[in-house]
Amino acid sequence: MAKEWYILHIFSGYEKKIERAIRQLIDNNSIPPGVVSEIKIPEEELTEVKDGKKKVVRRKFLPGYILIEMDLPATNWKGVCAPIRRIHGVTGFLGVVGDARPQAISAEEAKSVLQKSGEIKGEKPRAAQIFAEGQQVKIIEGPFASFTGSVEEIMSERNKLRVMVPIFGRTTPVEVDMLQVELV
Repeated sequence: MAKEWYILHIFSGYEKKIERAIRQLIDNNSIPPGVVSEIKIPEEELTEVKDGKKKVVRRKFLPGYILIEMDLPATNWKGVCAPIRRIHGVTGFLGVVGDARPQAISAEEAKSVLQKSGEIKGEKPRAAQIFAEGQQVKIIEGPFASFTGSVEEIMSERNKLRVMVPIFGRTTPVEVDMLQVELV
């Protein structure tokens, strides 16, 4: 069998506690060695701007879920899954009804979650602040620093905003990074 990613559904807020409990099961040989290779809590890096200061923080983007990479044996899979399911706070593997064998997520789904969490290169930290069209913002960095304008378009996939700023008596669209502006 090959290593695949499985999603474990848990009580929200218990992510770290359950990760430690699974690692303890591995250390105590309650789970055969080499079966569980990685445990990931889906977190992403966000850049917060407060009082003009940038701070990178990590936040869970899938609270209540943990990713586990396992080489689940075909015959004794219950011996691996049962101790994990018995941990206080675990409700079960995602997509499993009753006592059925857990189903792995696709490679594309795993890659997407790991990219968002920064485990695989591909996405840069995004801004934590949410903007809406029509909001007044002040540009705090770059060539248009100290200009104030209104948000015309939000390009969240690129982490950019199009802001209408008055330059020489005319409103002009300016494309800026979300980290270069703050709400007025």
